[in-house]
This record gives sequence, structure tokens and C-alpha cells, in this order.
Amino acid sequence: MNHATPARFLASDEGAFTILSQATEWLFPVPKRDRSARLLHQQLPLPHPGLRMSVIIPAKDEVANLPATLAALAAQVDLQGQPLPAGSFEVIVLANNCTDHTADLVREQAGRFPHLALHVAELCLPAAQAHVGRARRLLMDEACARLELLGRRHGIIASTDADTRVAPTWLAAIEAEITAGADAVGGRIFTEMRGRALQRLRRIQTADAAYRLLCARLEGLLDPAPADPWPRHHQHFGASLALTAQAYRQVGGLPEVRFLEDEALCQALRQHDLKLRHSPAVQVLTSARRQGRVEVGLSWQLREWLHMSRQQREPQVENPVQLARRWQVRRQLRACWSNSPGAETAALVTRLGLPKAKLLKHLRQAPSFGKLWDWVLAHSPALAVAPVPLSQALLLLPRLIQSHVVAEGRALAA
Repeated sequence: MNHATPARFLASDEGAFTILSQATEWLFPVPKRDRSARLLHQQLPLPHPGLRMSVIIPAKDEVANLPATLAALAAQVDLQGQPLPAGSFEVIVLANNCTDHTADLVREQAGRFPHLALHVAELCLPAAQAHVGRARRLLMDEACARLELLGRRHGIIASTDADTRVAPTWLAAIEAEITAGADAVGGRIFTEMRGRALQRLRRIQTADAAYRLLCARLEGLLDPAPADPWPRHHQHFGASLALTAQAYRQVGGLPEVRFLEDEALCQALRQHDLKLRHSPAVQVLTSARRQGRVEVGLSWQLREWLHMSRQQREPQVENPVQLARRWQVRRQLRACWSNSPGAETAALVTRLGLPKAKLLKHLRQAPSFGKLWDWVLAHSPALAVAPVPLSQALLLLPRLIQSHVVAEGRALAA
């Protein structure tokens, strides 16, 4: 059944729009808002009828960084280099617990970019809730509700950070991936490092990125994901992360944790077997500051690496040989879960070291493969992965990749 949406009636006055909006809320109910959520909602205007993408930015004392961030969003173009249609996207900044003039700055920038639907809300969250997980959750909840208000369950909630500059085609590339079938998109995040003082840090980060990308390549060979094919990358963090309103509701929203809330959200996506695309076409540039706004995040990681380099210690990473075994087992387990358990289940029991009855029970009862896999990881001693020095992992990975490429070629030729 086709329902009329508010977009069809916006030639009328705001009162008519409000009445129709209330009807849409009945068709697409949203969870009851708490006090902070209500205060945020009350500070924002109604969404533009053509809204397809809502960009959210949590900001705490970001006067120095936000002008560049907002200028990059104001310069968004489509994949042919043409400006995006007016009202097709908006930017919502939450200035939470600020001691500077972050909110005033956003209002000034709104005047500088009149073509950009730029909104700001101010909140002072209680001490126990004054963290990025809470701020990003409030923003994503509101963005989701605004898209649902227009009947756009496949509208896009896109997250970035206040010290990040998105590429001109950031939104267009995200939308292209969603249109191609992804439920969520993690963008490639590059870090801006300049000056000799950061050379050691840059070397470590480059080596770590090489390790992560090689792992992504090996994983794609051993357990390919049709929705996330090579070329792909390894990042799905708050500086460049997007998902549909429907996917957001399906996983129950962003987990409200003090830090690593983006990782928790992507874990929820996997548990629901939703399709997460790590798109090389979706790119941002973020700052290399070592004093960030969260307890554990990029700034924390940069500090840790810098501390290690000064002590001449090498970062430890997961052993690629053991990761490869894990991904091979995951592929076998998925085949068993998708089909009726057969002879291959006995081999899996041996490889996993799990009681056969328990494994069969979870194979039958798991509501999704993601939840089954999480249970197996938590209970199988055979899938533990030990740390190895980063340099050792970088020597192992190309050999593992080459051996599996050769084996795959032989299998195809047979």
C-alpha cells in the first residue's frame, strides 16, 4: 500500500505539515524520548521535504575545528561533480557540555553557507551521561526520527566528527553504496600528520594500516562477503560511518557506551546479519590530535603508539595464521547454518572443540548467523588468537595471501 508522505503537501502552510507529520509518526512510531532527547528535538526545525540524508556531528569545545568540517560538508557534490539538490541532506551539530562558543560558531557558519541545512542544538548532559556514546546516540536517534517522519526508512544517517573533513563526494559515495544494497557503510579514514615530530608516529600508523588492509584481503579470500568485496578496507568508525534508518531501528539504535560506540554499533549490525560495506570510495581526513574528546579512540591510539615508539617497543597485533584459521572455520560454520547440519558438522565439532549437542542446538536455534558466530567465538578455545609483533605479521600476511591465491587458482582450473 502506498501512503502519502508530507513531501506531497508542502506547498501548504506549516500547520498542515504538522498535522500530516503527526499522522506519519503514527505510521512510523519512534521510541519515547527522554528529557535530553526532547530538548534536542525542540531546538531543531522540521526536516526539509526532500531530505534523504541526515549528517550528525557531536561537538564538545570544537570552535577551532568546526569551520573546516562544516565547509567540507557545504561543498558536497554528486559523483558527476554537481552540487547535491537543496534540502537533500542536512547537518545536525550537538554542542554538548561546551565551555567555548561552539554553538555560536555553528550559527555563524549557517549564515556563511545559506544553501546548507545546518542546525545546532545545545545540551548540558549530566556527568554520568557526558560522553560521546550518549551524544552520538541522541543525534542518531533524532536523525532517524526525522527521516521516518518523511516516510524514508531507507534514508541515511551519516556520522562524522568535529575534527574531520569529508571528501566532496562523501555523501554521494555513501548513497551509491546504500543504493547498491548495503545496509551500512564504513568510510576510509585518513589521518593528517605533518612535521618531523610526527614521523615516528606516521611510520607506526602506516605499518598498522598495511596490516589491517592485508588482513581484509586475506579475510576476503577465505570467507568472502558478497556485500563487502575486494577492494575494501578495515574501518567503520564514527568519523565516517553511515546506515539506513531501517537498519538503525532493526539493531535497536546506537549502544550507549562511554567509548567505542561505533564498534558496538557495527557489532550489532553483524549480529543481525546486516550488510556492512567498507567502501574505499567513501573518504575523510581527520586530525592527528593526541588530546581528544573520548577516553578510548583515535587520539588515545596515537598516544599509545607514540609512547611505544619512545620506549622502542613494537605494537602487537593478532596472529594472521590464527586469524586465517578462524575465517576458514567461520566459512564452514556459515555453510552448516545455512543448510541442514550434515557430515561437515562432525568435522566442525572437532575443529572447534565444542560439545556436539551444544553446537547442534545453537545451529538450530540461532536467530542469525552473527549471533551464532559470537557464541562460538566466546566458547571455542580453538579459535583463540595470540598477539605477535607487527613486523612479524607483515611478513606473514603476503605469504598467506599468495598461498591462498595460488590454491584458489588451482581449484578454478581443476
